Amino acid sequence: MNYQSHISYFQSLLGNKQVLTDTEQLERCASDETEDLHFLPQIVLQPETVEQVSGIMRYCNEHLIPVTPRGAGTGLSGGALPVQGGVVLDMKRFNKVLHIDKRNFQVTTEPGVITQVLMDAVKDEGLFYPPDPASKGSCFIGGNVSENSGGPRAVKYGVVKDYVLNIEMVLPNGEIIWTGANVLKNATGYNLTQLVVGSEGTLGVITKIVLRLIPAVKHDLLLLVPFRSAVQACEAVNAIFIAGYTPSALEFMERDALEWSMKYVQSTGVDLPEDIQAHLLIEVDGNHMDQLYKDAEAISEIVQKFDTGEILFADSHEQKQMLWTLRRKVGEAVKSNSIYKEEDTVVPRAELPELLRIIKETGKQYGFQSVCYGHAGDGNLHVNIVKGNMSDKDWQHKLPEGIRVLFKEVVRLGGTISGEHGIGLVQKNYMDIAFNSVQLGLMKQIKHVFDPNGILNPGKIFPD
Repeated sequence: MNYQSHISYFQSLLGNKQVLTDTEQLERCASDETEDLHFLPQIVLQPETVEQVSGIMRYCNEHLIPVTPRGAGTGLSGGALPVQGGVVLDMKRFNKVLHIDKRNFQVTTEPGVITQVLMDAVKDEGLFYPPDPASKGSCFIGGNVSENSGGPRAVKYGVVKDYVLNIEMVLPNGEIIWTGANVLKNATGYNLTQLVVGSEGTLGVITKIVLRLIPAVKHDLLLLVPFRSAVQACEAVNAIFIAGYTPSALEFMERDALEWSMKYVQSTGVDLPEDIQAHLLIEVDGNHMDQLYKDAEAISEIVQKFDTGEILFADSHEQKQMLWTLRRKVGEAVKSNSIYKEEDTVVPRAELPELLRIIKETGKQYGFQSVCYGHAGDGNLHVNIVKGNMSDKDWQHKLPEGIRVLFKEVVRLGGTISGEHGIGLVQKNYMDIAFNSVQLGLMKQIKHVFDPNGILNPGKIFPD
């Protein structure tokens, strides 16, 4: 396709500065944080109004031009990569928190707002938006909605879908719709809002989001618990819940994960004895410190029934920040050490010890090393597979076989192949493990209803 003939239309719609074809901008939008994948678009467009997005989509639909929506580029499944070239719809100019409604505990925001910026804005008003992915300091709230992101505090507060009330979106044909209503209960027809959440930019382009909020909590306590057995660390997770406690965060880190993160951020804040194989990072929060101390002490007694080392109570803001930085930087630390693939497995929480055993056994069978960490309270384990000494041939051919075996075991345990990172490009050919042909057929029909010409974020979710 000769894209030069389309540039004049886009320039008339957006202005010259918002139509980008220079190499630097095309390269910027050719990759994200997913492995080392690279797909060049022909044009990058930066609209700033819903009417501009509508005009772009209408034109591209008429001319069968592929359109890939893009947020901050922090995705881990290749969901924002322009695999068929065409137009990248860069949403960075949609960067305003439009209205904080304190009376109704709601916020209306554009999708290009950085998640941390949104969280801070509502916090200043005494309100709380809980979902906090590791990349919250750089990712966009629109991308969070598109991937149904979670984060550490999902164990107590839920994931993004639990906070989205309503969405303004542009359909592939250019029509502008709202998906629902700004209410806490809605039994009016099909739930289009929740259909769009987690749809990975394949059904429409999100231009406004209405989120529910909750009152801000006043206090939190943080514990770092070392274990001499990684499997026992996973077993301790469910023991906490069985005893009747729901932490506001419950994170698992294998020894390598914490050790690599400490080196990456150049921190010596955590002692790592040679016999320690894993850690749980446990947070409790609330409005009454006396109760939090009681909860923390009770949880400490529960985990000490396992083979633990000395528990660290973070007793200052700085120490809490240090521990959270180590946890949130694990992914970047692994990436800096080796070529890697990250799998986003999730199982019912009680099956977490078995999942960890299966991961390690599969690694031995197929010759790969894994560094595991994640949201243990949700049963969501991130499996970072590092290339290390694997040959290129085994990395390309043997490893996918091992991942398929692992995913089958995950589904057998009652889990699924992605908890929060999405399917995008890199996981789509494993979708037959999670769904049969009838289920996949229904999803494809839904996609066709929204996008009959297949122009919006093509090449994602569905197997080749």
